Amino acid sequence: MPNTKKFIVLNFKTYPSTYGFSGLNLCRIAKEVSNSYGVRIIVCPNALLLAQATEIGADVFAQHVDSNKPGPFTGSISAKMLAEINVKGSLINHSEKRLSPENVKGAVDELKENDLESMVCVQDVNEAIKYSSFRPTYIAVEPPELIGTGISVSKAKPELITSSISAIKHVDEHIKIVCGAGISNAEDVKKAIELGVDGVLLSSAFVHAPNHRKFLESLIAVLD
Repeated sequence: MPNTKKFIVLNFKTYPSTYGFSGLNLCRIAKEVSNSYGVRIIVCPNALLLAQATEIGADVFAQHVDSNKPGPFTGSISAKMLAEINVKGSLINHSEKRLSPENVKGAVDELKENDLESMVCVQDVNEAIKYSSFRPTYIAVEPPELIGTGISVSKAKPELITSSISAIKHVDEHIKIVCGAGISNAEDVKKAIELGVDGVLLSSAFVHAPNHRKFLESLIAVLD
């Protein structure tokens, strides 16, 4: 049985194939596979699907949250809004949605205040050290130049992962560490786990997989 302490995070981004019913179906598949194997699978659908995704019982994170509290902030997504619809947490500072350090800290703090989890994305070891001091739930190491390339960070830059793990644990040993960027198959996931991460973050490999269920099962098989 796979190690249930390891987990998978699926970022749907805004690919057209993840809109509406299709996106919700991906959430259902993730939920069913998660239940079948006892492995946590977090899904990050687009903002318009968050409430419906939680209603079907998926383990849902937002792709982004703002640092402000509820109030006169047109277009913002607040942590309280996410909590109200039973979203479990949010990605913060993804390479495609970068924030200032002040806003990263604010977003982490707002999620904590609402009893939600935070997953801060970092590009390098220096950012890993800086953002670890904010005490998020997770740090996701994702060099932007590898995102969407199919070239896995776990193979192309293993030293980035191991150095980041060491640096993060030196600041706070309770922060869980995720790696992403180019993670495309079970071999990439296996290598990442061997390097010492707690989970993997991937997007296009799952979204564009010909059989989403089999793809997830292949990743779970190497989480030991």
